Amino acid sequence: MAGRFAGRVAFVTGGSRGIGKGIVEEFAKGGAKVAFIDLNEEALSETTSELKEKGYEVYSKVANVVNAEEVETAVKEVVDAFGSVDILVNNAGVIRDNLLFKMTDSDWQTVMDVHLKGSFNATRAVQKYMVERKYGRIINISSTSALGNRGQANYATAKAGLQGFTKTLAIELGKYGITANAVAPGFIETDMTKATAARIGISFDELIHASIAKIPVGRSGKPEDIANAVAFFADEKSSFVNGQVIYVAGGPKN
Repeated sequence: MAGRFAGRVAFVTGGSRGIGKGIVEEFAKGGAKVAFIDLNEEALSETTSELKEKGYEVYSKVANVVNAEEVETAVKEVVDAFGSVDILVNNAGVIRDNLLFKMTDSDWQTVMDVHLKGSFNATRAVQKYMVERKYGRIINISSTSALGNRGQANYATAKAGLQGFTKTLAIELGKYGITANAVAPGFIETDMTKATAARIGISFDELIHASIAKIPVGRSGKPEDIANAVAFFADEKSSFVNGQVIYVAGGPKN
């Protein structure tokens, strides 16, 4: 299949819904063979069927990014099936929002584990294959929350941590033809932001309207907005773009 990602293999964590699904679809449309893991078996099965019906080459598996062995097994199976892993997108994420004084040990640890340990596990698993082939694109999904956000001490810390992780990977892996960059979404309409609306006790529509009021371009974000930025970093031609964080939020972020 022709396309900007023809002959490439993309591996996306948390690829069944929301932003992850948008990213998987973008790569598939661009001609890549796509692989994704997720904990949500129902969503994984549904997205896999949708993609296969469109004629895309797909690998998917129920796996937990926090479990290094499960991630390594999935990556090895992808390499065995498709021949390589050229692009990794660390997208899997959860929220356990609460004000600091109400935040439990579990709220903190779960968010750290999924975002940071999960990204570490997946990156460590793919890098050896990328180093061998002297080619790779690693894209981490951060957030505007990395700059601080009320009720998200855990999430903001994890997303800021991913930016430090990204810059370190860029320094360590650059000489092997591997770049590492991060995309930091602002308000995007997904199941995760629906959960935020429920937590603060308003309807999703109300949350969207309140968010749009603060967004300079006057609209909320969609998963394809993030997928588009990810595709830029993942492109073969973006080899001189390394260690960068791009905020996709409808306006400037510091």
